[in-house]
Amino acid sequence: MRNAPTILHLDMDAFYASVEQASKPSLRGKAVIVGGLGPRGVVATASYEARVFGVHSAMPMGQARRLAPNAAYLVPRFGIYRDISEQVMALLRELSPLVEPLSLDEAFVDLEAGDAAWDEASARLVGAKLRADIRAGTGLAGSVGLAASKMLAKIASEEAKPDGLVVIEPGTERAMLGPMSVRTLPGVGPATGDHLRRAGIHTVEEIAEAGEDELVRLLGKAHGHALYAMALAHDERPVVAEREAKSVSVEDTYDVDIHDRVRVGLEVQRLADRCVRRLRGAGLSGRTIVLKVRRYDFSTLTRSETLRGPTDDPGVVREAAARLLDSVDTTGGVRLLGVGVSGLADYTQEDLFAQAAGERVEEAAEHGEEEAAAAGHAEDVTERRWHAGHDVRHAEFGHGWVQGSGLGRVTVRFETPWSEPGRVRTFRVEDPDLEAAEPLPLVEGRSGRDEGGEGAATGAGGGLGAQEPPVAHG
Repeated sequence: MRNAPTILHLDMDAFYASVEQASKPSLRGKAVIVGGLGPRGVVATASYEARVFGVHSAMPMGQARRLAPNAAYLVPRFGIYRDISEQVMALLRELSPLVEPLSLDEAFVDLEAGDAAWDEASARLVGAKLRADIRAGTGLAGSVGLAASKMLAKIASEEAKPDGLVVIEPGTERAMLGPMSVRTLPGVGPATGDHLRRAGIHTVEEIAEAGEDELVRLLGKAHGHALYAMALAHDERPVVAEREAKSVSVEDTYDVDIHDRVRVGLEVQRLADRCVRRLRGAGLSGRTIVLKVRRYDFSTLTRSETLRGPTDDPGVVREAAARLLDSVDTTGGVRLLGVGVSGLADYTQEDLFAQAAGERVEEAAEHGEEEAAAAGHAEDVTERRWHAGHDVRHAEFGHGWVQGSGLGRVTVRFETPWSEPGRVRTFRVEDPDLEAAEPLPLVEGRSGRDEGGEGAATGAGGGLGAQEPPVAHG
C-alpha cells in the first residue's frame, strides 16, 4: 500500500435518477425512481429523496410503489446515461492513463501514475477540481474518495456521499475502519455479515481482534485470509486501465409468462439481434453463444454452444440460439429470456456452417426499444411508443417528456433542462404533431443544438406546472 492518498474513487451520486432530475426541472428535489415499470420490474436507481422512504436499487418495483406511491417512476434512458458517462470518464483520463471504470457511474484513478498528485494536499486539490469540472460539464454531482488503496478509496467515497470529498490519510486507516460495521468491507454481504454476527463479530476492529485463524475457521481459507487483510487495511490491488469485457448479453423479463413456443422462439431471435447490435457497437465478436431461460417456477437454465471461430453475424447467432432453445423445456411458461456471446475477440472469422451469411440485423423500429426492453418492458414495439420519462417534441409546444400514458392518451410535461418547471398537456397517442426526440444536454451550450429560446418559452407559466404532481405512471 502507498504512503500517499493517490488512489481516487469517483461515484456519481444516484446517477440515473440525478440525470433525470437534471433533465426535468419539475422533478428537482422530488422522489424519483428509475427502473422497469412492469409488475416484475426492479429499481435501477432511486434519488436520495426516494431513499428516505426506504427505496433502494434492486428492490422490486411493486414494493417501491408501496413505499413511495407519489414518487415519479421513469423508464431508463440508457443513451443519455452513456453519453454523460463518456464525458466523465474523459475527465478522469485527463488525470491519469490508469483509469479503471467499474460501471457507467463509477471508476478508480491512479493519480500518481499521471503525476497528478503525490501527497495529501495535491490529491485533495485534484479531487476538488474534478468535482467542480464534472458539475460544470454535466450539471451533476459526484462523490470522491482518496486513499492509499482501492478498498479505502471506495470506502472514502461512500463516506463522502452525497456530493462530497473524503481523504483518508495514510496512518489513520485502522482507526477509521475500526468502529465501522463488518458490512463496510468488500465481499461482506448479508450472509457473511450474519455469520460473523452470530460469532459475536460486529465491527472491523473485532474482525482484526478475532485473528486470522478464527476467520479461516469461520469462513474458509480464501475468504478468511482476505477478510483479515482488509480489516488490517491491507489492499495491494493495482488500478487496471482496461477491464476487458468477458461477454456481451441482453435479456428481457416479461410481465406475463410466455407459454406459446412460437412466441418464445421469436423472442429469442429478437434478443439475438439485439445482442449482435451491442456486440458490433463494441467492435467485438465471439465464439460462444449462451441462452438463458428462467421458467415459471423461477428455475433458471443456461445452455451454450461454442463455434469454430468468433463471429458477429446475426444469422449465425440466431441459429445457434434457436438450437439451444430446442434443448430447453418451456412447458409451464417462461418469465425471462436472455442471449449472450462470450469468448470475445476483436476480429471475426467466417463460420463455415453459417446458413444465413447474408442476413443483416434490422434496426429497431421505434426509438428507445432497447432501453425499454432492458428495463423489463417486452411488449410489442407499437404498444411501447410512449415511455414514462422519455423525450418527445411537439410541433407547437416544443420539447418535453412523457409523464405517463394509457387509455389512448399520453401526458407530456413541456420543459427543458434549462427552463422553469413546465406545463402539462395531454394528447392522443397517435397525435401526428407529437414525436420521439433526442435528449437535450444537461448544461446549456454543451451541444450544437441551440434550444435556449425554446426552453425559455416552454418554461413560461411554470407556476402552473409546479402545482401539478410530477408522477409518471408507466
